[in-house]
Amino acid sequence: MPYYASLLKLNESDLTSTHFPISFHFIQLRNGFYQVLKEPIASGVFLPPRADAKTLKTTQMFYLSRIEHTLRLPPHLLSLRLEDAVRGELEKLFLDKVIANLGLCISVHSIQSIKDGFILPNDGHPTFRVEFTLIMFRPFVGEIIVAKLKESTANGLRLSLEFFDDIYVPVHLLPVPSHSVPDPGKRDRVMWIWKFPDSDEELVIDGIDQIKFQVHSVNFPPIPIEQPEDSKPFAPMVVTGSIDFDGLGPVSWWVDAEDKDEEPKDP
Repeated sequence: MPYYASLLKLNESDLTSTHFPISFHFIQLRNGFYQVLKEPIASGVFLPPRADAKTLKTTQMFYLSRIEHTLRLPPHLLSLRLEDAVRGELEKLFLDKVIANLGLCISVHSIQSIKDGFILPNDGHPTFRVEFTLIMFRPFVGEIIVAKLKESTANGLRLSLEFFDDIYVPVHLLPVPSHSVPDPGKRDRVMWIWKFPDSDEELVIDGIDQIKFQVHSVNFPPIPIEQPEDSKPFAPMVVTGSIDFDGLGPVSWWVDAEDKDEEPKDP
């Protein structure tokens, strides 16, 4: 399944107003997917010069990952500046890709070193050992994120961040009590309705509003050896969310509730 990480624009100015955890990994291409070879050998926190208390509470879903990788460079790129050629190849290899146990690569943040260049016999491709840093997306359990409804089925909700679509809210993590009704505008789809406690009011999840959810788990499913032709595309990273808590769900639910609380009472 394609990921559209290119829709998220991050630049140096963004990095001065956010902070990212940072870790160091060795990775290797296995069965068509990049996987971590060992546990991080170093970790810490990247704090930009202007980080403040508010910064420390935001953008936790993104972090920096320091990686060392052996890169084979096509000969036709040797006319370019070495760092530009290497960056271009790294972007082709990693952008919009999921690295198991690390997350979805959003951007190549920086290149720390390019060394140990060599050419194998009977091969015109120079090979380098490159140390670089990627901006990764992997939300932490308990984080509150705002997303859009992508589809609603009998199994629950599927949400989207535009650059990442494999976010699922299963039925048991919907507000209780909830029930579904057929969606008149979409075949094989339903609309989930939450009956507000101690009231006859019913609140509908119709996809018009953005939806706040809490991250329940982040999983990296094992790579399937074979897939049936009629199966859905393999998702290398799946986020499970919950909206079964006050303040979660369509944002209008709670805006309307706040407005009602603030209405002046008759004397």
